[in-house]
Amino acid sequence: MAIKLWFFLLFMSFASLLFPTQSSRENVLTIKAIDSWCTKTPYPEICEHSFIQDHKYTVPKQKSDFKKLILEITMKQALKAQSHNKWLGPKCRNHKEKAAWADCLKLYQDTIILLNKTIEPPTKSTDFDAQTWLSTTLTNLETCRAGFVELGVSDFVLPLMSNNVSKLISNSLAINNDSVKPETNAYVDGFPGWVSPGDRKLLQLTSLKPDVVVAQDGSGNFRTIKAALDAAAKRSGSGRFIIHAKSGTYEENLDIDKNLKNIMLVGDGMRYTIITGSRSVVGGTTTFNSATVAVTSDKFIASGITFRNTAGPENHQAVALRSGADLSVFYRCGFEGYQDTLYAHSQRQFYKECYVYGTVDFIFGNAAVVLQNCMIFVRRPMQGQQNTVTAQGRTDPNQNTGISIHNSRVMAAADLKPVVGSFKTYLGRPWKEYSRTVFLQSYLDTLVDPAGWLEWNGNFALDTLYYGEYKNIGPASSTSRRVNWRGYRVITSASEASQFTVANFIAGNSWLPATGVPFTSGL
Repeated sequence: MAIKLWFFLLFMSFASLLFPTQSSRENVLTIKAIDSWCTKTPYPEICEHSFIQDHKYTVPKQKSDFKKLILEITMKQALKAQSHNKWLGPKCRNHKEKAAWADCLKLYQDTIILLNKTIEPPTKSTDFDAQTWLSTTLTNLETCRAGFVELGVSDFVLPLMSNNVSKLISNSLAINNDSVKPETNAYVDGFPGWVSPGDRKLLQLTSLKPDVVVAQDGSGNFRTIKAALDAAAKRSGSGRFIIHAKSGTYEENLDIDKNLKNIMLVGDGMRYTIITGSRSVVGGTTTFNSATVAVTSDKFIASGITFRNTAGPENHQAVALRSGADLSVFYRCGFEGYQDTLYAHSQRQFYKECYVYGTVDFIFGNAAVVLQNCMIFVRRPMQGQQNTVTAQGRTDPNQNTGISIHNSRVMAAADLKPVVGSFKTYLGRPWKEYSRTVFLQSYLDTLVDPAGWLEWNGNFALDTLYYGEYKNIGPASSTSRRVNWRGYRVITSASEASQFTVANFIAGNSWLPATGVPFTSGL
């Protein structure tokens, strides 16, 4: 129990002895009742303090009341924090502080939008949706903090941003987690159930009827993809808007934000339609803002496009695509970079038949993401570097996030093949405390080190992470010499492995046969 709460209770008890009123007795009983609810959260002191501070003494009668109340308090604190953060802008002393601060402003805005969605009546969303959105809000605030740290400017502005919003979100996650009910949402024709029949048809057609065409030679409606997105923003209605980007290399940095719903970006194939940029952390941007293309548009679909960052290995973190787009699909797309190529930042994402190229932590983030039937190519890193395919960023055990790589292939890219023995390659390393990554029924070529996984920093997260391998094949698939960390496991149970299939992991908890026989809709 918090010290402040003890003091409050002591004061109220003493007062009630001297002045035994009905009101004082009720106050003591109310605080005790609130304390009983708050002990169910990971941060009970913050919970208790927020109730006292906001004078919320109405005792929740059931968990749903408590959940609603704690979400409202979280929203109120997030709004206060956002207002305070806006005030901090002019106090930034240099470009790097301003860059990290600008990310935070955007991330807090997104957090408030998602908290609003979570508070909406349950008829509009499920507890599974709420857990996804709460997971994302926590990721947003962690990303805000990380920007200052990676640019080396965490000494001044960042401490002034200190607040309890992250802990309040963790409390909300813990309370909501017990309410998440099973959902059934399996594949239909090879795509997740939440991809509408119309969109499945679109992805399967070779000829589409786009709303606008982008062509560098002037044969379309626009010469840049940015101009086509600006046109989409001005459209009436919110139906699917299809942009066809013809063959060409588009040197553009794009931000496809939440205001642009139901966007479909279609290229002429990953070898022919390429979007490229070169932002990087060494170049002065945060990892978050280094993305050539950043997407937070719900239900976004991309097909037949390569997203590229040409900053090179010497510029370290340089993202080709960052996605925080809920219920998004990337189909037959390419992602090319070196360190931090594909930033699956947050929300529910699905990658089908994609190619991903990189060196260090090149599939990373804290989304609930499944890559299925993908080709993962490890490139030649800088001298002295080790390759790590994944770096997953779960910071809270109640976040429903992780990286699931299913029925895919991990191989050496053309530049690594001649020197593959000179560089070690690992399946992943724990970026954050509850890092969660699985490889299911995938082909692991000779480049993968027998240990399989790499430490991030000494013993950090080795007991709390969840790393699993299930029925992988190929020269490096043997688990006999794998790490012996407490959090690592060779998954032998199909029911355990099925938690990370498309049906269960990003669309709800589907049922899979106890026999463990692989199904297209699951394993």
